[in-house]
Amino acid sequence: MSQREQWSSKIGFILAAAGSAIGLGAIWKFPYTAGQNGGGAFFLIFILFTLLLGLPLLLAEFSIGRTAGSNAVDSYRKIAPGSKWHWVGILGMITSFILLSFYSVIGGWIVVYLFKAVTGQLNHLSSDQYAEVFGATISNPATSVFVQFLFILMTIIVVAKGVQKGIELASKIMMPALFILFIFLVIRAVTLDGAVEGITFLLQPDFSKVTSQTILEAMGQSFFTLSVGVSVMVTYSSYLPKTQSLPRSAISIVAMNIFIVLLAGLAIFPAVFAFDLEPGAGPVLLFNVLPTVFSQLPFGMFFFVAFLVLFLFAALTSAFSMLEIIVSVISKGEQEKRVKWSWIIGLAIFVCGIPSALSFGILGDITLFGKTIFDLADFAVSNVLLPIGALLIALFVPMKMKKTALYEELKLGSGLKRGLFETWYFLIRFVAPVLIIVVMLDVLGVF
Repeated sequence: MSQREQWSSKIGFILAAAGSAIGLGAIWKFPYTAGQNGGGAFFLIFILFTLLLGLPLLLAEFSIGRTAGSNAVDSYRKIAPGSKWHWVGILGMITSFILLSFYSVIGGWIVVYLFKAVTGQLNHLSSDQYAEVFGATISNPATSVFVQFLFILMTIIVVAKGVQKGIELASKIMMPALFILFIFLVIRAVTLDGAVEGITFLLQPDFSKVTSQTILEAMGQSFFTLSVGVSVMVTYSSYLPKTQSLPRSAISIVAMNIFIVLLAGLAIFPAVFAFDLEPGAGPVLLFNVLPTVFSQLPFGMFFFVAFLVLFLFAALTSAFSMLEIIVSVISKGEQEKRVKWSWIIGLAIFVCGIPSALSFGILGDITLFGKTIFDLADFAVSNVLLPIGALLIALFVPMKMKKTALYEELKLGSGLKRGLFETWYFLIRFVAPVLIIVVMLDVLGVF
């Protein structure tokens, strides 16, 4: 068996992990989810969940992955041999499969919008016309499926190349460029006439709009945007050398995640209110608002094309991690098998994602529990599978990993103080499981 790959540098790992976390969860999903749940109150609850649950769980996954140095299933087997805990990794694979099946649909929307922008089809339109173009695009079955395939194809090609030459190299280029252009977009958005109302909507909490569903959505958003609960970070951290500081890496990723979520909100909501659009418009929000904003800029379409390229980069870096968790388990770290299984699994995900791609067109009338196929897949992942996976990981670490060994693992490369370790251990052992269970039971109507 060939030697298992590792990240070539600290920054490469952080950017790849941040890319997995940031992706569409922060840029696409956060603005419309916050818009549907009251703006500022949702943002504040999201930050609290990210710090009290997301960060401890991220560090827990890091601990599992680097301790075992294996894929998402075998890591649990190594730490808890002879038990059923490896099903946590299998659940993560299933969740990633479903997630990428509908995530690739949005990735495809970015691809087709990029084509339309480059060919001038989005020039000089009103906000209503942008909405009409988007609606016509996603309801076209041939277009939706074809661009979804193109997105999956790009994901397969990178993951097949491996950790260093594929995922890490792509992330080092894509993520810094995304940050730079995002800041430029925010500057333009907050200087629009009427932008203050949008800034207030995001930063001033209105707790009268908070419901149990809002709280669950905020928790799901924190898991979604940090890629916790699916053992993706178990997989990524398994490629880490022992010299890397796990706490510093986790804090860096969480800080980058919150920052990019804030930027996404500041880029979208000021523009939403400036152009009198609806903040709770749903998944289409980003594709209607951004073209309107860029149309107000000198050389606007040039910058819109640049943003779409980088938006595509962000979507891809998340997609890499979803496919990687599955491929790493099946290929067992062997490069020859990696290429084959990247293609087999990637194409299977594409086929299973076709119904989601058609949910805005010919399958739009097919619903289950009042949701389209796309919405049902999104709800199942964000509000059911991710919280369950996170709960199991929170239970696994204190139950199956010795406390002294955990401290030694987290102290490597960081010199972590005992007091900070005890705080993390308390959060992961007591706070995280209780919060997850309470929120889930509340949504089920138990309380």
